[in-house]
Amino acid sequence: MSHRITGVFSAAATPLTADNTPDLTLFTDHCRQLLAEGCHGVALLGTTGEANSFSGAERRTILEAAVKAGIPADRLLPGTGVVAIPETVELTRHALSLGVTRVVMLPPFYYKGVSDDGLFAAYSQVLEKVADTRLKVILYHIPQVSGVPLSIPLIGRLIAAFPETVVGIKESAGDFNNMQAIIAAHPGFSVLAGADPLLLPLMKAGGAGCITATSNVVADSLRTVYDHVHDEARAADVEAAQARINAYRTLSNSYVQIPTIKAMVGLKTGNPAWKRTRAPLMPLSEADYAALAESYAKLP
Repeated sequence: MSHRITGVFSAAATPLTADNTPDLTLFTDHCRQLLAEGCHGVALLGTTGEANSFSGAERRTILEAAVKAGIPADRLLPGTGVVAIPETVELTRHALSLGVTRVVMLPPFYYKGVSDDGLFAAYSQVLEKVADTRLKVILYHIPQVSGVPLSIPLIGRLIAAFPETVVGIKESAGDFNNMQAIIAAHPGFSVLAGADPLLLPLMKAGGAGCITATSNVVADSLRTVYDHVHDEARAADVEAAQARINAYRTLSNSYVQIPTIKAMVGLKTGNPAWKRTRAPLMPLSEADYAALAESYAKLP
């Protein structure tokens, strides 16, 4: 299948300084390392990146820092979807002004139980106001956090209305049946796994790749799965890579995930600054961190 967007993308974590502001130098170094380890791109300012704990100005500054640091604009996928339509428009236009044409877009997520008609109207208003033919949008389905699911009929309506713009979805509900149903309903539409353990089965089912948290620490293994999933001669390597991915994902899920992912990046790099999070998320307790460090040292 010919996907518009395909590959291994890291749902990059965002490091903080001691005064709780984004650490731009450490962040851009992390982006470079993710690309060096095999990521096709960096999906910054998403859930793992604590995006909704940052102001619009901070989000713009983080994206600007990545571009200024030399991270190619065509390898960046910032999250631009927020609660208010005008701000989603503003963040999306800002990305385009930097040459970043691919974005991941949450639906407006404060009001729950809204209709497909309401969500279609919200997305339509954003895309009509941005009105830029360069824009490629990856829808963001994470109902366990947003409380706002994106149904298959809604996805179909958006594809039909904006066929050159709405080109993919990050499916972070962890529902493989839903992923398969989207692929079946919309051939060529890029379905990207938000859960690392589903990369291998999704690729075998015709998926486009992944945008995942564990890529912050095992991007090389994710790339092995992506590159060799259909190579029978490398089947053992692919299975081993997926098993390693699953082991890291299982450990990250043993504690509160986002602080744990950040702590794991710190353990990998030897930089304890990665332990910092922005409230309401809190760093791991000393006891949990010590237990995590002991388990991390035993991972393959």
